[in-house]
Amino acid sequence: MRFRFPAFKGRPIVHYLVAIGLVTILPSLLFAGVLLHRNQDAQQQTVETLILATSRSLVQRVEREIAANITTLRVLATSPSFHTGDFRAFHERAVLALAGTGTNLFVINADNSTAFTTRRPYDVPTGWTADPEAAQKALASDEVVVTDLVVGAVSQQWVYNILMPIDLGAYGRKVVALNQPASNFDDTLVANRLPDGWKTALLDNDGRIIAATSDVGAVGSVFSQFDVMARPLYYGWQRVDTAEGPARLVVLRSSLTGWRTVAWAPETMIARPMQQAMLSLALGGLILGGLVLVGLIAVSRMIGSSVRGLARDARRLGQGEVVEAKNYPVLEIASVSEALEQASRQRQASEREVNFLMREVAHRSKNQMTVITAMAKQTARGADDVASYVQSFERRILGLARSTDLLLTHGRAGVLLGELLENQLAPFSPPDPARLSLAGPVVRLNTQAAQIMGMAAHELSTNAVKYGAFAGEEGRLEVRWSIADDRLDFVWRETVPSRLEPEERSGFGTTVLKSMVGRSLGAEVERICHEDGMEWRFSIPLSAIDPARGIEAGEDGAAE
Repeated sequence: MRFRFPAFKGRPIVHYLVAIGLVTILPSLLFAGVLLHRNQDAQQQTVETLILATSRSLVQRVEREIAANITTLRVLATSPSFHTGDFRAFHERAVLALAGTGTNLFVINADNSTAFTTRRPYDVPTGWTADPEAAQKALASDEVVVTDLVVGAVSQQWVYNILMPIDLGAYGRKVVALNQPASNFDDTLVANRLPDGWKTALLDNDGRIIAATSDVGAVGSVFSQFDVMARPLYYGWQRVDTAEGPARLVVLRSSLTGWRTVAWAPETMIARPMQQAMLSLALGGLILGGLVLVGLIAVSRMIGSSVRGLARDARRLGQGEVVEAKNYPVLEIASVSEALEQASRQRQASEREVNFLMREVAHRSKNQMTVITAMAKQTARGADDVASYVQSFERRILGLARSTDLLLTHGRAGVLLGELLENQLAPFSPPDPARLSLAGPVVRLNTQAAQIMGMAAHELSTNAVKYGAFAGEEGRLEVRWSIADDRLDFVWRETVPSRLEPEERSGFGTTVLKSMVGRSLGAEVERICHEDGMEWRFSIPLSAIDPARGIEAGEDGAAE
């Protein structure tokens, strides 16, 4: 008993179209999700770079302001009146210099008493410094000291001091100091604005707030959002737990003051763009899926009706009836009825074209092999050793390849003589463009002429490099061609500073120039030795280079 598989019943086209739609849409949505995720990563890297750059800029602005104050302090401390003990005059000069800046200068004695300050008249007693440890540190180290936040003894505000020790000789060792209110750094935070949702603070070495954005803390209070002083210092953001949840932060430290700049934002705020994008993607996917489904149902009905009509036409064609092409709504289906009538003619035309191309490829391959064989034999005759043979043969093969590239590019239209010369001369041309001149009308060469003229140009270029125009630093090559009396007149003129010695040996180059160009193209070849260089003249019949001759017009002679 013969087993039979159950007959497969086809499904309506709408099923396949819906399946295609799902297969198309779902990967697209998944791919879009992956792109959104990568885009989110790229955005986070961009934000990280921005926060790092902004925080670094804030640190640099603070350091520049401190450095400027140090410079101001050094300039004021060089005042002659200060070093000669005329402290009243020095006080008046400092008051004038610092007027309107919000900066205060004061002088501390070795016993931590304040000699005078620009916040008060010179004769008014000032008491003791509010930061005796910093004053003694400056005196002991003999270096400039930048303090953390302190409450000013006179201003009763949170300030920072810059202390510089000075030895006044007979007047003893003193400390000249500048201080500024910490509130001056608020403008620095405003100038270095961070993206929305980010907070920043400038802290001293005790963790006190020097300046901060709103809702962080008052100036002078201890920073309490998280333990900044325990966070490591490196160029990159970190994860930290705060009272508001996980956050990302950047911590940078000033090498001049030791103060820290911290910037942070909740992770939920950083991830919010990704969440919104994924929600938009989901909603867009649902809407797109619905629209695609409706469109596929409509298209399936239209295609199904057209296919049924085409089936009726096929049955009529099988019965020998004349089938007239119908204007089906689907262009491809409408083209089927026309294709049935045209198929045989197109197949015959295609077969003829394929046969022609195969003959042409075989003919060109045979011709190329013959040319290469002749090149190998002639190169061997003129070579002194294997290395020179390989080098010469390789260069000629590359020259032939450049000509072949042009043939493949231009095909039956013919190869431009000027373009062929430029390609062959390019590897040999000197850096100075004034030493090479190409001039002539537009002339197109057929396959045979292009190969022969390409090899001729290569050999002439090689001789120019070895013995002629390109051998030294002052030689010049001029190539010109023209058309006259149905002939192409081609002149290769080399000019050199000293007289050239005529070559005694006839190598491959001479064979190409005199034999191949002369015999294969029916050209008149003339070599002229001048006092200042060599000249080659070729007079070629236009019929020998006409692209209309095709590949059958005697190409076999090129390889003889």
